[in-house]
Amino acid sequence: MKEINVKGTARTSFGKKAARDIRKANAVPCNLYGEAKDENGAPVALSFTATNDELRNLIYTPDIYTVNLNIDGKECKAVLKEIQFHPVKDNVLHVDFYEITENKPIVMEVPIKLNGLAEGVKAGGRLAASVRKLKVKAVYSNIPERLNIDVTHLGLGKTIKVGELSFEGLELVTSKEVVVCQVKMTRAAKSAASAN
Repeated sequence: MKEINVKGTARTSFGKKAARDIRKANAVPCNLYGEAKDENGAPVALSFTATNDELRNLIYTPDIYTVNLNIDGKECKAVLKEIQFHPVKDNVLHVDFYEITENKPIVMEVPIKLNGLAEGVKAGGRLAASVRKLKVKAVYSNIPERLNIDVTHLGLGKTIKVGELSFEGLELVTSKEVVVCQVKMTRAAKSAASAN
């Protein structure tokens, strides 16, 4: 997995007004979740801010990264957990990170890549991906940049579901019934089939 560095500053003020002030200063409120828990066992977040410039290359990319976070000089490794966008303006409102350790499995979404020329496409069909990412669970060092899926044997009108896939060292968390991709019938393929 690729790595990216992000510098942050610990937050001292909280609430809606503080969050608005942070965004006005071209920064984004962020949380880092990790091993820390409160007395009730709920996760405790480290709140910090990072500038839009620091986050841009991490957010606006199809790739996934291990994030080397530096918050006021304290360093840790993390992955992007969740991004909240403004519903109208589409600017980033909030980012959550999840701290990672060498041996603790994490769940994250990994982009898929369809490889090969499907038999159904040769027959006039059209290959369509139904999802762009799949959720996997593994230690972060086992998580690949993308999941390669061979579609060469996929016939006309056929699908590949999550339950049919397996990747070494990864547990697929996405529901087994989810369709990953399919070869759809096109008008040309339908008329060729009816002509035979």
